[in-house]
Amino acid sequence: MRSRYSAYALNLCDYIIETTHPEHPEYCDDRQQWKSDIERFCTQTRFDQLKIREFIDGKNTAFVTFTAFLRQADQDASFTEKSIFVFENGRWLYKSGNNSAESA
Repeated sequence: MRSRYSAYALNLCDYIIETTHPEHPEYCDDRQQWKSDIERFCTQTRFDQLKIREFIDGKNTAFVTFTAFLRQADQDASFTEKSIFVFENGRWLYKSGNNSAESA
């Protein structure tokens, strides 16, 4: 999770794409369009902090609950999410997440 947050903060779009599971709702076969969408999000977002709230490790599945403190257009865009990661072909992939807006 930390590596993906850092990749967003550093605009490392290829890493985000490579670590997203094909069953994730935002997975896109049009890699150029997907990369463009990620770049737009990265450049329009200020990444202030990541706080890991809970981590449940498993052999092939892990759960991470975190809060990402973000700002977009000088507005709070923070959210809390419980993510599911699966281990496939020697790497962890982000499969899904349920999030909610973070209350101040």
